[in-house]
Order: sequence, then structure tokens, then C-alpha cells
Amino acid sequence: MKEIMGLIYTGENDARLRELTVTRAIAAMPVAGRYRVIDFLVSSMVNGGMKNIGVITQKNYHSLMDHLGSGKEWDLHGKNDGLHILPPFLTRENVGLYPGLLDALRSNSNFLVRSKQEYLVLSNSNIIYNAHLDELFRYYKDTGADITLLYTKDPDMKRDEFGTYLAIDKTEIVTDIEVEPTHPSYDNTYMQVMVIRRELLKELVDKAVSHGQHSMDRDILLRLVQDKTAKINAFEYKGKCWQIDSVQSYFRFNMEILDPKMRKGLFRDELPVFTKVRDEMPAYYGDDCTVINSLVADGCQIEGTVENSVLFRGVKIAPGAHVKNCIIMQDGQVHEGAYIENCILDKQSVIKRNAKLIGPEAYPIVIGKDVVI
Repeated sequence: MKEIMGLIYTGENDARLRELTVTRAIAAMPVAGRYRVIDFLVSSMVNGGMKNIGVITQKNYHSLMDHLGSGKEWDLHGKNDGLHILPPFLTRENVGLYPGLLDALRSNSNFLVRSKQEYLVLSNSNIIYNAHLDELFRYYKDTGADITLLYTKDPDMKRDEFGTYLAIDKTEIVTDIEVEPTHPSYDNTYMQVMVIRRELLKELVDKAVSHGQHSMDRDILLRLVQDKTAKINAFEYKGKCWQIDSVQSYFRFNMEILDPKMRKGLFRDELPVFTKVRDEMPAYYGDDCTVINSLVADGCQIEGTVENSVLFRGVKIAPGAHVKNCIIMQDGQVHEGAYIENCILDKQSVIKRNAKLIGPEAYPIVIGKDVVI
């Protein structure tokens, strides 16, 4: 695995996540009580043996940079290779917003040129999974493909008018691709993870960008499949995965991860998920508190009732407060007598005494950062 490197693009469209991505990229979204979305991607690459990983950032990347730091938590802080954060190169023409993945790759071509690995795993950052990427790479080499795509048959990953879907024959060769169809015809959802030779990627990107093209899926993969100018096959990921592309999908992931079976499937012993560790006091549980089926991070103070909820570091639940089916990010507070249900509270948000907030389960209420209600 020394001959393969990783590259993560964090510039996905975040409009459907509303207030949650005003100050952060999707990759920096807090999940499961103590992690960020990007932790699962970087950990999968590190567990697969990759020592050279680049993270292409776009807008709102300060939170992401603070979290990744030097890459020490992922053992990516050595003298050679390591973790490379690639912020946008700002000019009058480039204001930090890439029209598409191809433009991001072109702008960071120096990183590709400097890297010494022959092969590359290219991934987007809005899908949570925990895969054996070394198995994906072995399959790629054994089959002699030019490009291997990672896909899932999970029906929850399908979206109308969004995503890329693959037609695959009996030998796992990709025979057709649908990009953002109104209603997907194929059950194989492309997980935006591919293995490709580094030199081939550079060649394809340079050629596409010089013709004014921006989309990797539509302008490169679809054309290669239709023209049959490259051997593109697919590798099935059989574990559970989640696409974080809306408030509803973010809420659903955190609620599903409360299920021990779901947690065991994602957090596997042979594939540990690493994250930035912050030293905090253990969570405090008051004498009269009630906590049912919840994830509670270090530094929390629980004196009220919490059920089916995810609490991040430093959250305070006052006596008489009731929190149900909620996600409360770092340093959130729920004061005495307040009742909240089906809500997402961003960092440092406060629910005052005796307030009552009840959102529908299918469309949870979102409270922005530092908001007091």
C-alpha cells in the first residue's frame, strides 16, 4: 500500500444543510457525539495503509483545518508524506469556489506532481463509511482496470435528481452511468470513491478542464464508459453507509447510530476510527437525572432527562429539563423546565427556562450557533 495515496475533496454543495454549514464544511460536521464526518474517510485511508493524504478545501474550511491539525491523531505527521491540507488558491478569477471537482484537481495539480505514489484513491467527503480500502485496491490491481469505482446497493443512498448510479454487468464492468437522474434506473449508487493511476488522473483532468468541463462524473466517467476508451469496473461496499446531504439525512444518521447494531457495524475493531482527542472531565450525572439510550460525551452535566439523544462535549442539561430525540453540539445548554424534541442545536446555543420546542421527526428544528431561545 506504499504505492497508493489518498485525496479527499470537501467542496460539495451544502445548501440543503442550511444553518449547520454556514461556518463549516460538510466534512467538519460533528457526528456521533465526538467525531467529524471526515474522521471516517481519513481513518479508512490510514487503515488501508496510506501515508500520503491530501484534503482539498473550499469555503468555510477553518473548522476543518482546526480539527485535522498536523494529522497527529491519524499518525500522519511524519517527515515524509503525511496529511496535506490544500486550501483554495485565491486570485481575481478564482474566489475560492470551484465550479466542480475537475477545477479543484487542476488547481491542486502541484500536489499530484509532487506526490510519489503511482496510484490514488479519490473520494468526496459527504458519505460516512468504514471500508477496507486495501481490498478495493487489490481488486483494482487484480482486475487490471483503468478505474475502479466503489458502489453500494443500499436503497437509502438513492436520491431523486441527485447522485450517480451505475449499470454493471456480471463481470463488474460499468456499462452505463446516470448522473443526477430524475428517478434513478439503477440500484447501484456510486459512493464517489475511485481508484486510478495518478498519471492517468492528471491527464484526464488537464484534457477536460481545457475543454471547459467541470464534472468528474458527467464529463469524464460517463464519456469514458460511452466511448469505451477505458476499462472501468466497480467494487461493491457491503457495509452500511450514510450520505450527509441534508438536515434530514444528518439527523437520521445520528439517530440510527444510537442503535448498538448500527454502531457495531460502523465502529469495527479491525477498522478503528480516529479523531482529535480533547482532554475533558468525565460526564457528570446528577442524583435525579434520567438518561435513556443516548450518547453522552465527556464534560457533559446531566441533571434532567435525556432520551434517544446525542450530546457533544460540555453540554449542560439543567434539573427539570427534558431532551428527547435531539442532537446538541458542543457547550449547548438546556435550562430548567425546558422541553425540546426532534431538535438540532449547534454549538453554544441556549434554550432558556421553560421554553418548549417540538419539531416533526421528518423535519427537525435547527437552532444555529450561539442562538439563545
